[in-house]
Amino acid sequence: MTPDAFRALFPALAGRVWLDTPASPPGPLPVTAALIEAVTAWQDGRMDVAAWEEAAPAARLEFARYLGVPPADVALVGSVAEAAATVAASLPAAHGTIVVGDEEFRSNLFPWLTLQARRYRIVRVPASPAGRTESLLAAIDEATALVAVSEVLSIDGERVDLACLRAATDTVGARLFVDLTQSAGVLRPDLDAVRPDYLAVHGYKWLLCPRGAAWLVTRHHEELHPLLPSWKSTPDGGYFGGLLRPAAGAARCDTSPAWLSWIGARAAIELMARLPAAAVEQHCLTLADAFREGSRSAGAVPAGAGQPSHIVAVHVPDPEAVRDRLRTGRVQAQVLGDRLRVGFHYFNNNDDVTAALRALAP
Repeated sequence: MTPDAFRALFPALAGRVWLDTPASPPGPLPVTAALIEAVTAWQDGRMDVAAWEEAAPAARLEFARYLGVPPADVALVGSVAEAAATVAASLPAAHGTIVVGDEEFRSNLFPWLTLQARRYRIVRVPASPAGRTESLLAAIDEATALVAVSEVLSIDGERVDLACLRAATDTVGARLFVDLTQSAGVLRPDLDAVRPDYLAVHGYKWLLCPRGAAWLVTRHHEELHPLLPSWKSTPDGGYFGGLLRPAAGAARCDTSPAWLSWIGARAAIELMARLPAAAVEQHCLTLADAFREGSRSAGAVPAGAGQPSHIVAVHVPDPEAVRDRLRTGRVQAQVLGDRLRVGFHYFNNNDDVTAALRALAP
């Protein structure tokens, strides 16, 4: 599928420039059509609850195939916070240090802070001028039990070197928790090289899913304890009474699915699987590079350091003026404090770059 063909699936793009996918994208037609069909059937009393119930396990298979991981290693959860909290609650009694960035997204920060009550030492690592990768590497030592990191944070768009972190954690026998929420769907980390012990993705950003559909991937599933045990945590499909016997694989940590979220997620992953992954990454990085270069010419100062990604944040001298020009130009992007943040998906094009740069230098 070409970028133009993909763009045609987003009606919202006919009237505006969308550079706010780091927050949330507009809905693509195959996903909204699946949701409209379900809501209409619900409204009319024609809903097939059994079919709705199958959407989540079907999305597990689609996601596993898309990411190239075994389906048995995939748990269905509702958020990255739930995924991280599940892992945190399953770690053994106090054993070493948890290393996490001081500016890490709170869903991948706060669950680890709860481990202080179990006598884990939490090291919150401030970013250095050299970037997050170097900061985290410097904090890893023989006492480290786990490193938690997002490949990309929307605060500045820096892409962490996951392979380097994997090598460092291997050296000291630590585990690696990776959040791919701001990169899955665009970037292609080498998961064979990174081998994350735990990988979490919330699908409502670059994977185009409704909010509420997320995945936890781990080969250590036999160690996991369900954070929210329910009828979905067992293999027999029963509803009442009985004993808690965990399901095989990571499915033991499945939580009761929000039907509409997973109906939309299944359609979204099926759509994403049709895209040429290498071309998507190259397309998005090329647009981001063009904006990055143009913003420097307009006098904006890049935020962050390290390896760039498809998300760009720049410091602007007059944020209110930039916000007004974005509004006038019908450009959907975020001005956060003195930073303008933009993100480029496969549906974006060079005209979108020009529109964003016009908001910086009219």
